[in-house]
Amino acid sequence: MELIGNFSYPTSIRFGEGRIAEIADACAAAGIGRPLLVTDKGLANLDITTYTLDLMEAAGLGRAMFCDVDPNPNEKNLDAGIIAFRSGGHDGVIAFGGGSALDLGKMIAFQSGQTRPIWDFEDVGDWWTRANPNVIAPIIAVPTTAGTGSEVGRASVITDSVTHVKKIIFHPKVLPSIVICDPVLTVGMPQFFTAGTGLDAFAHCVEAYSSPHYHPMSQGIALEGMRLVKDYLPRAYADGGDLEARAHMMSAAMMGATAFQKGLGAIHALSHPIGAVYNTHHGTTNAVCMPEVLKFNAPEIRERFGLVANYLGISGGFDGFCGFVQEFNDSMNIPHKLSELGVGTDRLDELTQMALKDPSVGGNPVAMTTENTKALFEAII
Repeated sequence: MELIGNFSYPTSIRFGEGRIAEIADACAAAGIGRPLLVTDKGLANLDITTYTLDLMEAAGLGRAMFCDVDPNPNEKNLDAGIIAFRSGGHDGVIAFGGGSALDLGKMIAFQSGQTRPIWDFEDVGDWWTRANPNVIAPIIAVPTTAGTGSEVGRASVITDSVTHVKKIIFHPKVLPSIVICDPVLTVGMPQFFTAGTGLDAFAHCVEAYSSPHYHPMSQGIALEGMRLVKDYLPRAYADGGDLEARAHMMSAAMMGATAFQKGLGAIHALSHPIGAVYNTHHGTTNAVCMPEVLKFNAPEIRERFGLVANYLGISGGFDGFCGFVQEFNDSMNIPHKLSELGVGTDRLDELTQMALKDPSVGGNPVAMTTENTKALFEAII
């Protein structure tokens, strides 16, 4: 079966091998005549980025690039990006890369015309209505990893460099106008990032499926997303050039991000502060947290994950699923404890309070308290 298609859910998606060649046409469709390509330092000089800039230049779109993007992007990166956007007279953003570049690129397009500070648009209540929607620049998203699914998201995660708190900035118009999903762009991803990003997609699906909120469409998407990761992440990890596996993982990443409209939970509530304080890789942190969070949520999710186990062909119901998750992590050399990522217990009380303030807390099926959250951190660290 040829893995190529045009989808309109949740936005316009051009999916398939070689479709980065359509970048100029995508810009025209989005009404972008002078794009700023936003990527990270690691991608800036790679062949896939140079090729994309060449395509832009050949189409008369210039080859402007901003790459001052940290692994956990913050408001300083954002301010620098906005200066580049305004000074270059750009009218749209091509967000190119993994979750960090996608998140920051979306925020540059969002914030470049606003007059209020970025923190005024945090995902709290109806704060998003404070933004002027008419000055949000169009966005084209080009993922080069298969994990966060930020390419189909209406929000970005930005770290406050002063408080070291990760904050979610939301607005409906942050959803990219067009997404180009080309699995060829993910071929060069190292094994460590293939595992971490892929398990991030898995965590999104697991938490969406665990969430107590009602959203049956997301529930179905999360279930199939888990299957794609189970079947194809080991292949992508073993052979980075397996384009079929890479393509299915790109689908799984988008499915995870679409599904978590239903909610996230303790995995992300813990990993957000850990990443902000210790600068750990987000997907890998999620993977380390997942086994203990499954146990923590067992009273509320045991029955429904018995159904998941059946669908995935895993014997033993919920306990079998938990065993599979640990074995899955082990097969990709994911650490068992956060201490192996440099996380200590010296800031346990601070991490606990940060976790309890994280927006993901509300989607966890078991209510999180100071006592049980601190105990959960201790078990994982």
